[in-house]
Amino acid sequence: MMGMFSVQSVASSSIEASLRNEAQKVGYKTFTSPGYKWGTMKHIVLFKYAAIVTPEQKEEVIRRFMALRYSMRPGGTAPYIQSIIQGPQSSGEGAGQGYEQAFIVTFSSEGDRNYYVGAPIVNEPAYVDPQHDAFKAFVGPLLAPHGALVFDFLASSTKAYQF
Repeated sequence: MMGMFSVQSVASSSIEASLRNEAQKVGYKTFTSPGYKWGTMKHIVLFKYAAIVTPEQKEEVIRRFMALRYSMRPGGTAPYIQSIIQGPQSSGEGAGQGYEQAFIVTFSSEGDRNYYVGAPIVNEPAYVDPQHDAFKAFVGPLLAPHGALVFDFLASSTKAYQF
């Protein structure tokens, strides 16, 4: 989603460059394949809406985002997204920075995440989820400047750490 928004730190630029290099090295077909780098991948998305966005429009954003859960790859027989959960900002810590809505998308592999995210890393339509691309085009005009924050990570459990 970063391609349509202007917020980008040096760290995210470095990650983007690394992922672009990886995609070029292995090719888009491999980079976006379901079995590429197995592991539970979490994709967190926070939205800050433009001041003119109505409650009805916000509900439509949620409805469309949640419908992405049922996206399938071409020729697929089941959705490739494990789950999507969402909720409004409810922290009283005062650190929400104006973000109003959160979504957490869970994938079985980095390849599935790569197929979902598409641009700016993957720019070949055959290797990008067209439903997610359509959603990005829909939601972009409804967001405030710098209105999307995206954070991905490979999930690990506490079992991996000694206390």
